[in-house]
Amino acid sequence: MTVTLTELAELRLRTFVRGTPDYTPQRGVRLAVKDGGCNGYEYDIKIANSPNPDDEVVEAGSLKVFVDPQSAPLLDGIVVDYVDSLLESGFKFTNPNATDTCGCGKSFQAGDCTPEAVPCS
Repeated sequence: MTVTLTELAELRLRTFVRGTPDYTPQRGVRLAVKDGGCNGYEYDIKIANSPNPDDEVVEAGSLKVFVDPQSAPLLDGIVVDYVDSLLESGFKFTNPNATDTCGCGKSFQAGDCTPEAVPCS
């Protein structure tokens, strides 16, 4: 499982992960996929105090990224960036498993909505 955070994305996430008085070294970022959005799946990113027992734990720079087993095939190889401009700001996802994405960049399709990314019929 590979998850890449750009330097700017890591900096922004590290601010959230470590920027509270209750910070512990087990704390990380939970990256997941959930049903929804305009294309079938949407990205979900949250701060988590520790991984769940069945999570894959990926070291991305100086951060831990927790990915649940259902999301892992859909997120393998993803690059998470952070953009900050006059027109938009927020996390941007480049996902090699996506066969289609919506204009907002927060929703994607993976073929027939399976982790194998089979082309849509």
